[in-house]
Amino acid sequence: MTAAGYAPAMSEIREGGDRAEEAVLLDRGSRQEDLWGVNPYPDQHGTPAFIEFDSMINVRPRQANRSRSVEDPAARAAIIDLVERLVTR
Repeated sequence: MTAAGYAPAMSEIREGGDRAEEAVLLDRGSRQEDLWGVNPYPDQHGTPAFIEFDSMINVRPRQANRSRSVEDPAARAAIIDLVERLVTR
């Protein structure tokens, strides 16, 4: 992610949303604090429903993220930018 100090190399989206997918990204050198879980809905592109910020991977008290959502506005903006670039209808 590029906003607010997030890793600029982040440019990958993995399907599945399970710990195996998280492990693949960690094995490739991603940092845990740069991994976020979202659900894109390409048919909703251009609407607030396009990206659902809801995943257990997002619960991170030590990063001040205490919910399944992504609470940091800079992180949300970087995620939206990434999903906009990589997910098409």
